[in-house]
Amino acid sequence: MTPEKFQKNLLDWFDLHGRKDLPWQLNITPYRVWLSETMLQQTQVATVIDYFNAFTGKFPDIESLAQAPEDDVLALWSGLGYYARARNLHKTARIIAAQGYFPDSLDELVNMPGIGRSTAGAILSIAFKSSHPILDGNVKRVLTRFRAISGWPGSSQVEKLLWAISTDLTPVDRVADFTQAIMDLGATVCTRSKPVCSVCPLVGACIAKATDTVASFPSSKPAKTLPVKEKVFLLLRDPDHQIWLEKRPPTGIWGGLWSVPEFDSVDEAQQWCGLRQLSIKCQQAFDVKRHTFSHYHLDYTPLLVDTNNPNNFVMEANQGLWYKAEQFNDLGLAAPIKLLLQHFSEDK
Repeated sequence: MTPEKFQKNLLDWFDLHGRKDLPWQLNITPYRVWLSETMLQQTQVATVIDYFNAFTGKFPDIESLAQAPEDDVLALWSGLGYYARARNLHKTARIIAAQGYFPDSLDELVNMPGIGRSTAGAILSIAFKSSHPILDGNVKRVLTRFRAISGWPGSSQVEKLLWAISTDLTPVDRVADFTQAIMDLGATVCTRSKPVCSVCPLVGACIAKATDTVASFPSSKPAKTLPVKEKVFLLLRDPDHQIWLEKRPPTGIWGGLWSVPEFDSVDEAQQWCGLRQLSIKCQQAFDVKRHTFSHYHLDYTPLLVDTNNPNNFVMEANQGLWYKAEQFNDLGLAAPIKLLLQHFSEDK
């Protein structure tokens, strides 16, 4: 199948069956495209919709985002994961607002925090109607099956080949629709499991389909055993059922978010309380819970400690504050921390 035939088949399908009413497909601006592409990295469309609407409701343009405190940005991102995306979004918004224009070239965009080549290509093709290829997860899946490309798509060699194919197939005309169409095809037809090949506009030239190997593509990432880290999360509660929270460092896991103090052991947590001369009413350790990151498992033990003298503690501490349950939704909190707080902010 020639690139021209590929483009025609895909665009004809998109005209009839493509999604055209997702929030970021309406009132298209470079800012809205950039925001949606950032949110959609490693996150499903169904999850992103509510976050996108809430985010654009609070920050309708790049200027409002640039002027916002980081805490407000992270609060709206809470639960979406991969929080470096939000921090980079905020940094880039400030850079763009300061320079007074949204970059419209590939070189400028990829030099911005958090904007890679594929996100830049989506911004340029959808918002600026400039012919640039993309290579997100959906497109990788379509192309590896269409050409039966073996090897993990995240490897440099395979990725380089896929970029070349994507570049060759990307048209000059209707490039915005083409970009939406190929992402849509991967999201709704050429899906990870149970692809609907019977309605695919490329099925006649798909090598994986012709060789009955669709399930073999794309190749899986080489398996590796994830290490396990163990932590104790201290839920320090005052007589008014407020919980002590501390702001995490700006980089690293959950960077910039609010969280509970964490320790390597229950003994270490108890020593921390003792050094601050906390009057302990009662304490209880709960069952170990697990949260899995991309590169390790976190096994954490919630340790609930009730104190009678929070005021003495506050005078000594300088990195945190007491928060009530009704304030949690206004803070940038990682999903497992938010669940813990909701559970332990009142007696169960």
